[in-house]
Formats: sequence, structure tokens, C-alpha cells
Amino acid sequence: MAKKTIEQVEVASKRVLMRVDFNVPLDDAGYITDDRRIRMALPSITSVIERGGRLVLVSHLGRPKGEEYEPAFSLKPAADRLAELLPGVKVSFVGEDCVGQAASEAVSALGDGEVVVLENLRFHKAEKKGEAEFAARLAAFGDIYCNNAFGTAHRNDASMLAVPQAMAGKPRVAGHLLETELKYLFEAIEQARKPFMAVLGGAKVSDKLGAIRNLTGKVDAILVGGAMAYTFLKAKGVEVGSSLVQEDMLQEAEAMARDAEGGPTQLLLPVDHACGREVSSTTPFAEYVGAIADGWMGLDIGTRTAAAYANLIATAQTIVWNGPMGVFETPPFDVGTRVVAEAIVEATGHGAVSIIGGGDSAAAIEAFGLNERVSHVSTGGGASLEMLEGGHFDSVAVLDER
Repeated sequence: MAKKTIEQVEVASKRVLMRVDFNVPLDDAGYITDDRRIRMALPSITSVIERGGRLVLVSHLGRPKGEEYEPAFSLKPAADRLAELLPGVKVSFVGEDCVGQAASEAVSALGDGEVVVLENLRFHKAEKKGEAEFAARLAAFGDIYCNNAFGTAHRNDASMLAVPQAMAGKPRVAGHLLETELKYLFEAIEQARKPFMAVLGGAKVSDKLGAIRNLTGKVDAILVGGAMAYTFLKAKGVEVGSSLVQEDMLQEAEAMARDAEGGPTQLLLPVDHACGREVSSTTPFAEYVGAIADGWMGLDIGTRTAAAYANLIATAQTIVWNGPMGVFETPPFDVGTRVVAEAIVEATGHGAVSIIGGGDSAAAIEAFGLNERVSHVSTGGGASLEMLEGGHFDSVAVLDER
């Protein structure tokens, strides 16, 4: 997956159409609450600006209906924040329509080292549908295409696939962010140093099924936490009280647990549980070893499990983490996730490669203030999970080889 990068092409006085992921969270007043995705895109953005390129940035934000302009999903807050992060650089924003007359005029007027941010791609249904006509209108804005949006790399939206296809014959390259994600989520996993541990959590077995299947035989152990553990435990005949269970996945979970026995990959489940009556910081609290009583739900791995997982992680040379161990947003059910995060940080300090798979895992490690102490935190939850499943990304395959 060695793709040509934006740093390897001449950009001076050329229009670079860069697909970024500025799908940032906004509060009710329209202010950005986390600008990490914008900041992570900066290396490639500044590379183009500093070399005299003319930068056209396109992105989606949220889930508009795709029928018309919706102010609540405008990219203007992202464009404003980008301008703050690029003092001295002319950053323009074109609202309403990313392929309208105003957008075309703004792109034509770009000077060297200047940036224009176009409005939300998903105001057009054609973006999600991958329509060629819409893609051709976007493609006309660029002399060079750059994919710097790993968060949507698993989707064949128009801006991700049809646009670079329409720009065949022109340079089609990876941005620094995409290159880094591929380096860790593909190369580091395929060429992992042993022992190799995968920590998988979250709510549903069905969400991690593909990852478990793909990683089985590649990793030394899969450490299971989160609500998904209770589907596995119930499938093995353990009483789980009122814990969340995917009843339609019991047979599949039982088969996976059975197949793992005696195999090269250990599938490890919690042996004790931090429980509450409901998901609340004020709920009655109890810790159960083994079976969970009726009326109680497992909301975090217990202290024995957390310690055992931490001890295993300490032996690892490669660690992949996707999904929290419990309801980490609601103390006291954040302990297991915190212990695992701290163990991963410690292993990283001793030379291990640690890859945090985006989504809730990224949110957790950032909430604990540990995100700067691991090897890589992915910007794409869904994309990173598909990478762990061994998925093929058409949007990456279409880019030029190095």
C-alpha cells in the first residue's frame, strides 16, 4: 500500500483538490468542541501552501438530508477554525453549494499559497451515491487530487472514488494523514512484532465480528471487554444478569469461543465485573466474580480482569485497541478502560507499537490525557475497524503507486 504522497508532486501554481475529513463535533451554538481532525490535516495543507500550491478543500460534516443547504451542517465553523490555525494565510469559504457558480469563481480566483474551503459535500445526495456527473464537476476544480481523509476511506462516496477516477491522468496522491494511517493500520499490523495483542471492546459482538475473524491466527491474544463480552459469556453458559446481550449473536459467539480453544490465538473474557443497576454515576455499585445476579448489569471489567489484561499488555510488542472496556464516560465504570489505556502507554514506553483504533477508543485515551503517549491514534473509527477486518479500500487503491 505504498502510495505516492502530496510531498512527492510539484504543486507550485497548481490547484490541489484535497479531500479532508472536517467532520468535527459542534455544540448547539455551532462552535467546534474538538478540532483534532482539522489539526491532523495541517501537515499536508501547509505542505501545499508553503510550496505555492492553490488549495481547494472539500469535506462532509454530519448527516444532512442531501436535498438542500442546511445551516446546522455548514462547514463554515471548520473553515473559520482553519483560518485561525493558519495565521497569515488567505483562507476563503464558499457557502451554499460546493459545485455552484460561486465555488467555481472562488477556485478560479485562487492565488499561490491560498486556500478555499467549499461547502458540505453531503448537501448533495450525489456525494453519498457516488454519482459521476457530480464528481466531474468537483474534479474540474483540481490539477492534482489528494486524499487526506482516512475517516471516510472505507466509503465509495463521490469525493473519495469517482472524483479521482474522473481525474485519471492527473496526479492522485495520499496526504500525510492518510499515509500515516495506512502505515500503522496496514503495515504495522501485517508486519507486527510479537507478542501481538488485540484489545477489543464496545457494545456489540456483531460490530467486531469481522475484526475477530481476521485477527484470529495473527495475534497472540484477543482481550475482550465492554458489553460485547456478555454475549460471549452468556453463550458459554455464564449468568450475566441484566447485562446487554445480543441474543441473535449467541450461536456465533459460542462458535468463535469454541474455535479459539487450543488455537494460536487466545480469546480472553472478563472473569469479574463492575456492575450497576443502571448506567448512571449514582447507581448502586457491586463487583461480581463469575456470574452476575439478576437486576445487575456489567458496566466495566472488574479489578482482576483489568490487572490480568494489563499484565498481558505489558508483554506485548504490538498492541491494537478498538473499543472501551466499559462505560468509560460514567465513573466509576471508567476504571477498566483507564487501566488498559495506562498499560498500553507503559508498554509503548518500553518499545511496543500501539495503535488506537479511533472512535470511542480515541475518545477514551484523549479523555485520560494519554493520547500523546501512544504510537498512533486513528482519526477514523469505522475505517480503522474495516482495516482490522482486512477490508479493501477502493478509494486508496485508485491512488498512484509510489
